[in-house]
Amino acid sequence: MRVQQIERKCGRRSWTILWPEGTVHVEADRFLRQHDGSGTQRTYAYLLVDHLRWLERECLAFSAVQLRDLERYMGMVGAEVRMPLGEPWRVGKRPYGRSALSATASCVKGFYLHQASLGVNVELGGKLDGTRLPSRVDRHRSLLGHVKTAMPANPLAPKGPHRRHPKMLPDGARERLLETVNSARDRLLVTWLADGGLRIGELCGLHLVDLHLRENAACGECRSPHLHVCHRPDNPNRAEAKTKHPWRIEHGTVTGGLIKRVSPAMVHTYFEYLTGGEYPRGAAGHGMLLVQLHGPGTGQPWAPVGARRMLGRAGKRSGLGLVKPHAFRHSFTSAVLDASDGNLLIARDAGGWASAATVDEVYGHVDIHDPAFDAALRTVWGEPK
Repeated sequence: MRVQQIERKCGRRSWTILWPEGTVHVEADRFLRQHDGSGTQRTYAYLLVDHLRWLERECLAFSAVQLRDLERYMGMVGAEVRMPLGEPWRVGKRPYGRSALSATASCVKGFYLHQASLGVNVELGGKLDGTRLPSRVDRHRSLLGHVKTAMPANPLAPKGPHRRHPKMLPDGARERLLETVNSARDRLLVTWLADGGLRIGELCGLHLVDLHLRENAACGECRSPHLHVCHRPDNPNRAEAKTKHPWRIEHGTVTGGLIKRVSPAMVHTYFEYLTGGEYPRGAAGHGMLLVQLHGPGTGQPWAPVGARRMLGRAGKRSGLGLVKPHAFRHSFTSAVLDASDGNLLIARDAGGWASAATVDEVYGHVDIHDPAFDAALRTVWGEPK
């Protein structure tokens, strides 16, 4: 079995699962159609095909799968379960991390609940369709958490509290990268990732009309220079913003989307890029901000994979090792938290997070190299500060 990408006439993409002979896996396709047109469909397709391959190996029909089988599968891909697992699965591949395990649990639960709604293995669907009391995080995430008496629970999801420790950029990474990169476009990329906290898909998906880099722009939604992150699933470089805020164009002006402030350095690198001869004025035709500078695709939209490779090469040349775009976002959010005395709402809005609870989970912990933290430990240890 394999995942098949489907190109639509409107420019949108969908994903389904095919049998080896090329026919559509009907049960998987019906489930994936529920998430048509979203990034979730692609993620679920790749997670589900692995599970379906495992079912084939175990000779398990959908009607015969038990909750213990699903728990065993979660153990196969990296979850902590206390039971015999049988033959190894995904030999030679790393186990899933916490986020991938949570996504897998949601995908598998959703697939079997969909099967149960069609009358297949209703007993398993009942065991998966559990509830729990709303937690403090639920109340932070949504006002509905205050009035709901029960929240959906997933017996396959990873258990216990979890605090992520994101990988930050090394000290001085921005300056060393700016000295290493070879073009105004690449300097723009580094500066906008560092000062804007943008995801790489958001940055590569920007159009020129999304940029309002002067005071009191015509959109009237922000007095300061800013940009609008708009979700466009039909971008020619396949760059998509994760957030899907509604937006529109009225009289040539973009309104809505996710509004993010821009720094003077971001404005400077933008004009350096556009006036330095690298951007093919009038020749692009697509209106996107970042374009390829070399090769047969010169002037065409720059794909996120190209930006990642450029950063990786620049990081190795500057002695920083492999630099990933998302490390800029981690460093940006952590710096905003430090500058705002830990204000989660400011960090949430500056980074475009959906929830302050997510910011608290990922970034709301003390830096072990913080001077106050160091002084407190030295006091406990009885050493001079």
